[in-house]
Amino acid sequence: MSNLQEHGKIGGQADVQLDGQIGEASETIRRLLNAIETVVIGQRAMVERLILGLLTGGHVLLEGVPGLAKTLTVNSLARGIHAKFSRIQFTPDLLPADLIGTLIYSPRDGTFSAKKGPIFANIVLADEINRAPAKVQSALLEAMQEKRVTIGDTTYPLEQPFLVLATQNPIEQEGTYPLPEAQVDRFMLKLKVGYPTKAEERQIVDRMATTRPPTTVEPIVTLEEIDRLRQLVDRVRIDDRIKDYIVSVVHATRDPKAYGLEIDRLLEFGASPRASISLAIASKGHALIQGRAYVTPADVKSVGHDVLRHRVIPSYEAQAEDVDSDEIVKQIFDRIPLP
Repeated sequence: MSNLQEHGKIGGQADVQLDGQIGEASETIRRLLNAIETVVIGQRAMVERLILGLLTGGHVLLEGVPGLAKTLTVNSLARGIHAKFSRIQFTPDLLPADLIGTLIYSPRDGTFSAKKGPIFANIVLADEINRAPAKVQSALLEAMQEKRVTIGDTTYPLEQPFLVLATQNPIEQEGTYPLPEAQVDRFMLKLKVGYPTKAEERQIVDRMATTRPPTTVEPIVTLEEIDRLRQLVDRVRIDDRIKDYIVSVVHATRDPKAYGLEIDRLLEFGASPRASISLAIASKGHALIQGRAYVTPADVKSVGHDVLRHRVIPSYEAQAEDVDSDEIVKQIFDRIPLP
């Protein structure tokens, strides 16, 4: 029996009660996924990864050309949850106060009161995040990390759950402020959103080529259910051999020669330990979505590119040879033996 055939045994047998809870959770996720797909066509992978971010509390960065339904998908996900949603259109003249809020002076009694900004929501869509200057990006990314913001002298906790879904355009760079690598690292997942197939685009034309607005998603999941789903993610079992596999994959981005990989000239920087943490959590979330109470190597490989592509920085030599981070990550996964 091969390692891949044997992987279902890794982590042992989960108890019957947990299996039942995982099954119920998987059904809830399936209903949410199906509801979103009544509006969004041909982007199932993106929808699944957004749900994965919701389950794990990991922020998601979506990169794709305009017109691929990134904003529509995020909006539909928010509508499928009984949650507070806000959309922020990032522009060059945006100020940090436009994001987190500010103090308002009352001349009547001579006092200041806090006016909270749009970041006080459960799901925040940061549209075209690379169009805002560094100060605004920093304010958002600090809130992502700390889960709180300071207005004046008072610190306010953000809504829970709190999830930032950001979009950026990879082709139009004029007038943009690219996110520094250290800030991009705050996102658990970076998704590359591609074009739909010809058949899917035909369905899009049938459904969207109308003056009437498309069907909206009705709320399906409550915030309490999201909290229970996150607790289930923590209970998904991950065997020590899977953990070793994850660490080996991430370590290979920093020391490829130790694994027989001759790609060090293609690497400027490898992934940090935060990548190992994110890969483990994302793998557990992926297992839950698939209806399993244990992680397999297939889960790790499935989410690996989305977790690592923005954390592996190709060298100038790699860019000259048209080798991107996805190709580097692929070579690493092909080389590291499965547990």
